[in-house]
Amino acid sequence: MDPRAKARTGALPGGFGGRPASLGADGGDSESGAGSEEAGAGFGDTFSSLPDMEQESLEEKLRGLAFRKQTSYRKAIFRSGLQHLGPPQASPPPPSNGPNKELRTCMDWTENALNGDHLWMETSCSGDLCYLGEDSCLLKAAKSAPRRKCAACKIVVHSGCIEQLEKINFRCKPTYREGGSRCMRDNALRHHWVHRRRQEGKCRQCGKSFQQKFFHSKEIIAISCSWCKQAFHNKVTCFMLHHIEEPCSLGAHAGVIVPPSWIIKVRKPQSSLKNSARRKKRTSFKRRTSKKGLDESKWRPFMLKPLPSPLMKPILVFVNPKSGGNQGAKVLQMLMWILNPRQVFDLSQGGLREALELYRKVPNLRILACGGDGTVGWILSTLDELQMTPQPPVAVLPLGTGNDLARTLNWGGGYTDEPVSKVLCHVEDGSVVQLDRWNLHVEKGVDPPEEGTQKLPLNVFNNYFSLGFDAHVTLEFHESREANPEKFNSRFRNKMFYAGAAFSDFLQRSSRDLSKHVRVVCDGTDLTPKIQELKFQCIVFLNIPRYCAGTMPWGNTGDHRDFEPQRHDDGCIEVIGFTVASLAALQVGGHGERLHQCREVVLTTFKTVPVQVDGEPCRLAPSTLRICLRNQANMVQKSKRRTSVPLLNDPHAVPDRLRLRVNRISVQEYDKLQYDKERLRDISIPVGIVVVRGDCDLETCRLYIDRLQEDLLQAPPTGHRVHYEDESRGVPRTGSSGRLSSSWSFLDSTSADRFYRIDKAQEHLHFVTEICQDEVFILDHEAPAGSQGTSTAMPDVVVEPTASVSLTSDEQALLTAAGAGDLSTLSECVRRGVSLLVRDSRGCSALHVSAQKGHAELLRFILQPGSKVLLDLTDREKGDTALHKAASEKHHAACRLLVGAGASLEKTNFQGKTPADVAEGDSALATFLSTKQHKSTTQEDLETAV
Repeated sequence: MDPRAKARTGALPGGFGGRPASLGADGGDSESGAGSEEAGAGFGDTFSSLPDMEQESLEEKLRGLAFRKQTSYRKAIFRSGLQHLGPPQASPPPPSNGPNKELRTCMDWTENALNGDHLWMETSCSGDLCYLGEDSCLLKAAKSAPRRKCAACKIVVHSGCIEQLEKINFRCKPTYREGGSRCMRDNALRHHWVHRRRQEGKCRQCGKSFQQKFFHSKEIIAISCSWCKQAFHNKVTCFMLHHIEEPCSLGAHAGVIVPPSWIIKVRKPQSSLKNSARRKKRTSFKRRTSKKGLDESKWRPFMLKPLPSPLMKPILVFVNPKSGGNQGAKVLQMLMWILNPRQVFDLSQGGLREALELYRKVPNLRILACGGDGTVGWILSTLDELQMTPQPPVAVLPLGTGNDLARTLNWGGGYTDEPVSKVLCHVEDGSVVQLDRWNLHVEKGVDPPEEGTQKLPLNVFNNYFSLGFDAHVTLEFHESREANPEKFNSRFRNKMFYAGAAFSDFLQRSSRDLSKHVRVVCDGTDLTPKIQELKFQCIVFLNIPRYCAGTMPWGNTGDHRDFEPQRHDDGCIEVIGFTVASLAALQVGGHGERLHQCREVVLTTFKTVPVQVDGEPCRLAPSTLRICLRNQANMVQKSKRRTSVPLLNDPHAVPDRLRLRVNRISVQEYDKLQYDKERLRDISIPVGIVVVRGDCDLETCRLYIDRLQEDLLQAPPTGHRVHYEDESRGVPRTGSSGRLSSSWSFLDSTSADRFYRIDKAQEHLHFVTEICQDEVFILDHEAPAGSQGTSTAMPDVVVEPTASVSLTSDEQALLTAAGAGDLSTLSECVRRGVSLLVRDSRGCSALHVSAQKGHAELLRFILQPGSKVLLDLTDREKGDTALHKAASEKHHAACRLLVGAGASLEKTNFQGKTPADVAEGDSALATFLSTKQHKSTTQEDLETAV
């Protein structure tokens, strides 16, 4: 049908046509520059014709105006190099199962690179329609034809349609600029517009959500930019003509993206006779070292010319796809979609040294290492070789098995499903810390070894160096993985193999005589007699607090005054000895025998022993080994962010209070519907409502939700008042729901595509406003799917009103009795229905007052119901818990009662002191609290690691 006739007889067209387009895909090329001139002409034609329509009816005026707008859009798009919007000019070629030329799956850094080449990855999106649409698709009848997905612009095309895609001039987003272009207008980055049949989020223009079509709809609903991720409805009222040629800001991650204008493709030097003669004439103006041969040897196809800005912290990314559970391939594609693909490197393809040389002059550069601790060590060693000044700090996205360095720097024990966009924000906002690095120098023996080697796999270590039992287990794992790599494709399987190998080695007792065949001298002190006396089967030289997938072998120095607290930047290395029994005790919170803290070690072995350097094992022949400090590397430590995702437009608009509805989702429903956010919202069960401070982190929010659960089970059916931090009164409860399991975790609901799980060990680094707006969703790992039924009434409401409400006479009598030690009056008040959660103007509850006075009988009565809500409540003056109060007054019996009831030994007051810290001056009480605190910490770390 003719478009003019369609405009007259039917409804206004909803978009730019039924075929997808890349609007302004040329980026900085000159072809798309012509589009703006034609676009201006289109608008001039449209509005100059308005006086001629005065005699027409209003309906005809509107239809004519819509048609002219549509025509002007088509002209602008055509001038942008997108001729495929019109009908095909020639008959399509016969369909084939794949393209004739080899598909590009990684960036081309040679002189043959083409700007706009797609990066085709294998995909399982078998149901997605081909991006070409029905009119141009060559395999539209073959529903099961193989497809490819571009990692940079996320379009899905049949493998047999890729050549057709090139013929219609559809290109990917540009990643560099040509060196011969001197016009700033040609180098300006413009949007890379792509049509979408599915789009999350809301329209940038009208603010409405995109209508999601089911069963892979053929209708194009949105137009989005592959750079800044802005999206518009596919309507002329939302996507305006000026959007096609306007410059792109690169979106929310502009501060870490390397702009294409920084990366320049350099032309190869000419070697003609004419150029040679010209060079000879100008030799007096150049240095003599600028000779032809030298220039050609130093020539590289690409170079970087960054524009320094204090607001930018560009991130150079290295991904090891083979680390841990082979998650690297998925992370690689997500990073190429968010960043410039030329700042993301696949280490399996090589190029680490070349990439660092290319980016060495970029100011404020940060490096993100996606892999295990071995990947981080590889990058740090290469940085040492290049002697980059200043050395860029390195952040870690843990994809390995142990990830001890990542745990030390707060990056967690393993990547789960946190949005990569948030990982980039943490890399940008993280603080720079120092990491000691240690040299390993082996003095070879005179005679060649009959067994083993005298060359270590690494001559530098960042985490630890060990010999004996643990190294033998790691060696067995390494040899088995080399023989059968397909059996070690997940982090869980790797840990199961470690456990089996350790048990087998324990039965064989292969390292029982280690102490007889080694000599250890630390800073001139010979430790050999003590090692032989205690018959250690494993010796560890530790640089960081974590070891063996999260354990802490040095332990807590609170009960050992001979050593300083362990640090990764103090220039000292910790020497620890283990028996097989103490190694096993590591997994349940134990620690090894602390031998020394030193700056230099001389280790002599008299027989071949298994050793490992940062997880890389070998059999070391008899030799002498020296350990000394090499240097300190810059690392990025993950810190708590000060801005929240829902409030990025106004970082200062953090509210004082947040009223959050808590909803529970079972793990079965989450696994089944994790990509259907609306469905998960519908089936979630409300648990209650908590009101927290605007700057509350997830660790604190967890306490509120746990307290809510305690109140649901223990409060009387009516008239109960709930009192938490910064509050003195509550509201009656209306109902209750099932109890949460102890292993629940938070879900991030702010991302557009799905819910993401938050690692429990990382909760103190996230604010509540980062993961939700008015509803917080939690994942219950033990709740059955059938429990997700409907709720008849809203559960308990937890509030934090101001403290200006005066107490009733009974409530005042309760607090007075707690201070006086009057058990009969206190019990009578409780019998009349007065809540033990009542607090005075200072924020002190009856438990606070009784603990401060040391009334053991009252404490037993108050703690008898077993409620954990009271134990960790803090007052408003100092932030003290009841245990703080008892410890500061040196009441031993009160402290033991509170610790036995489950009071937190980790919680700090406003001065950052734990109960053990405020007990300073009473050595017996301080030792008791420190020991309990250490056991609590190691047990919690073990649960996180498992």
